[in-house]
Amino acid sequence: MLKIGRIVMGICQTNCYFLYEEGSKECIFVDPADHGDVLFQKLKQAGFTVDSILITHGHFDHIWGAQKLRGLTGAKIYALDKEEEILTDSGKNLSESAGRGCTLKVNEFLHDGQEIELLGHKVKVIATPGHTIGGCCYYFEEDGILVAGDTLFLESIGRTDFVTGSESQLIRSVREKLFVLPDDTKVYPGHGPETTIGHEKKYNPFCV
Repeated sequence: MLKIGRIVMGICQTNCYFLYEEGSKECIFVDPADHGDVLFQKLKQAGFTVDSILITHGHFDHIWGAQKLRGLTGAKIYALDKEEEILTDSGKNLSESAGRGCTLKVNEFLHDGQEIELLGHKVKVIATPGHTIGGCCYYFEEDGILVAGDTLFLESIGRTDFVTGSESQLIRSVREKLFVLPDDTKVYPGHGPETTIGHEKKYNPFCV
């Protein structure tokens, strides 16, 4: 059974998640928001090592700490293939305007619907464009966990006024890609508290 922990980091109070098998100290890390060295030390103090790093989308507040965390752990970084243009452009990923330009080259690009295995758990990649062109969610079906990035929040959705954003596309992504998942699926968003698919189907004013 996968357990999930959260560290809130950076100027946007981004949720950084680490997932691990109960009784194990190896983890899958999602969205190193900032200060990869601080994240590394926090994990190390708790006894954790990082096996792999998943990126939900390329905005600065989800990748600022990725390069440093990879360097300290040797973990591979994964992201959706369509997000390359955001990850590799400091203007499009908003890091330049945030005062600390950065780009990120990932180790492996993934495709919509692809399943990979990390720490013995299957992870399905669900492309959910709208917040960015290559935004995605990671679905751990056996454990009923969806790490949603900035696609879906508690009774809200991600902003769509940035480069490559589209509100109509994001709403379609949520309705057609996420609302088909079981109602009891726990949703862990990039900002704010967790929710469930069932709750959002009833109460999300953008998608009901």
